[in-house]
Formats: sequence, C-alpha cells, structure tokens
Amino acid sequence: MNTTPAPPFGLKHRPLRRRLAWGLALIVLVLLAVVLRAWRGRASGAEAADSGAVPAVAVVKVDRENLYREITIPAEFRPYNEVDVHAKVSGYVHKMNVDIGDKVTAGELLAVLEIPELGDDLEHAVATRQRAAADYKDAHLAYTRLVEVNKQHPNLIAQQDIDTAEAKDATAQGALAAAKSDVEKYQTLVSYTKITAPFPGVVTKRYADPGALIQAGTASQTQAMPLVRVSDNTLLRLDFPVTVDYVRGIRLGAPVSVRVDSLGGRVFEGKIARFTDKIDDSTRTMIVEMEVPNPSLELVPGMYANVTLKVDQRPHALAIPTEAVPQGARSVLVVNAAHRIEERPVKLGLETPTKYEVTSGLQEGDLVMVGNPSQLSPGQKVDPHITSPLAGR
Repeated sequence: MNTTPAPPFGLKHRPLRRRLAWGLALIVLVLLAVVLRAWRGRASGAEAADSGAVPAVAVVKVDRENLYREITIPAEFRPYNEVDVHAKVSGYVHKMNVDIGDKVTAGELLAVLEIPELGDDLEHAVATRQRAAADYKDAHLAYTRLVEVNKQHPNLIAQQDIDTAEAKDATAQGALAAAKSDVEKYQTLVSYTKITAPFPGVVTKRYADPGALIQAGTASQTQAMPLVRVSDNTLLRLDFPVTVDYVRGIRLGAPVSVRVDSLGGRVFEGKIARFTDKIDDSTRTMIVEMEVPNPSLELVPGMYANVTLKVDQRPHALAIPTEAVPQGARSVLVVNAAHRIEERPVKLGLETPTKYEVTSGLQEGDLVMVGNPSQLSPGQKVDPHITSPLAGR
C-alpha cells in the first residue's frame, strides 16, 4: 500500500498553466506582427498613391536672350585691288622682269619698253634748251647793260633801243622756258618706258613677251594690250547678295561668318565693310561686301565660300524653347506658384531653329512646361523640375 502523501491542491496543474501562458503570449506576438505588416503595407500604398497624384514635370524658365535668324549665302572671293597694267607710251617690249605668280612691291620694275625715236627727241630738246639758255644769257646781258648806262648817263641811249633790248630779253626768256618744258616732257615720256607695279601684289597674268609692240593705254581698247595683271591678294573682298526681305537688318560692322569648304570647312570671322544701299531691280537683291585678311595667301581669289549672316535680330527678347509650344498651338502650359498647371495664351514673334520670341502672355521667370503634356490637364498639381531645353542640349 502506497503511503506517499498527495501533493497540495493545484500543484500538479502548474506546468499546464505555464504552457498555456506561453502559448497565449506567442499568439499575441504573431497577431501584432501581422497587424504591423498590414499597417506598413497601407502606408506604402498611400505614399505610392500620393506620388502618383503629384507627377514630376520638366519645365524651363522664361528668360531674355538675343534672338536672331541665320541665313546662308554663297559667295566668291576676289582681290581687294586688281588692275591690268598698260603702257602710257607706244613701244616695243625690251625686257620683262616678272612672270605669273611673282610677288611684287609697289613701284617695282615690271617691264621696259624700247622707243628709239623718243631718245632722239630728248636729245634734240636738250640741245634746244642749251641754245635757248645761251640766247637768253646774251639778250639779258645786253638789256641790263643798257639799263645801267641809262641810269649813269640819262638820255645818252635812245629809249627805243632800251625797249628793243627788253623785248629781246623777254623773248629769249620765253624760248628758254619752252625749251625746258620740252625737255621735261620728253624726260617724262622716257620714264614711261619703265613699267612699274602700282601696288604690292601678285602677277596673275602676263600678256606680252619681249619684242611685242605695245600701244599706249590711251588708245582704243581693241588696240591697247596690257603687259601684266597685278592682284592684291593679301586682303580679299567677299561680295554676296542679300534679298530684299533682309536688307533692313544690314548694318556696318555686323559680324559675319565665312565657311570655305575647299579648305576643309575652315571658318573665318569678319564684319560687314560696306553695301550698295540700293536694291537691284533685276535680282531684287542688295550687294553687301566684307573684307577678309589673307596675309598667308591661303585664300585664292575665285574660291567659293558660304556666308552666314545674322538677320532679324531681337536683342534682349523674352524667349522660350520651341518644344514648349505644340505645333499649331497659340498657348503654353505654365506651372504657377501653387505648382498647378495653367494654360496661358501667348503671342509669338521671331522663330529661330531652337527658340520662339514671346511678345505677350508670359513674364521673365515664368516656368513653362516642355515635353508631352497629353496625360496632364490644367489645374492639376505637379512637381516642377527645371531642365535644359531639348533643342539646346
């Protein structure tokens, strides 16, 4: 018979109670984790919903710029100075000192003419001058002697003799002056037999060889043949026609860019030097000219070039990118201070490849939307992000 005493009341149920308590605690923790996960999921969904409700949009700030339109005009280089050098007297070419491609300086001897009869004329004029000088010396001496005697012995010499001596003195003096003039004339004609360069440049053409008969440049164009052609190529002229639509914007000193494809697309910068200020009736264009320095002679007259000219200039104009204005539209979408979209009518002026001039409807600093606004509508709240215009990237 077992005589072990029985445990007190409830002692055998303590392990069971502990297990129940731990089980309940575990269940509570699991429920709390489930509730927390669900709350976090709802918060993430709310944030996503809020983010979808306020979309980000690209905007550009309305700013002031110097707007202009560019036109390209074909042109051709030509020498700044170019002349066919003629002789002033007729004669045979005795010597040619230059040929094509030779560089010359102002006053350099190009050719020498031979005129035998001109030398004879000069010698005759010199002899005549010598005789006239001797005659004048005798006549003047005789006259001065008579005058001196008349002063010392009045009425000793008849007045008629004095007058005759005075007349001979004046005649001899005139003959001497004429003889001197003839000598100077023939000396000048002899100097014309030496043909010199009128300005520094390059000989671009040679017309005559030694022995050729050259007529004086004062003869008719069918008879007078030049000796050489000299071109000043260190400074070139570039003429180009501007249509009547753009002549109002032509200004002296305006910048011009010149692209020469035959030199690998090199670009030269210059300024408008002069223009005719008259529209040609047949072509409806005005000739504009610029000067292009060419110290290294890399540019050759006759080369073609493309002139880029700025026209229709709008200084300090309100400007927006072209992608901010839908094709054919007369309004733009603006993000206001409350970050809401406004549709605002605008008036546009000059259009360039990348920008529009805004004449009314916008102010400097306004935020204009760019891109595709098809999913957006006026009054909708957005998150603006300032970006660069697509055309300007």
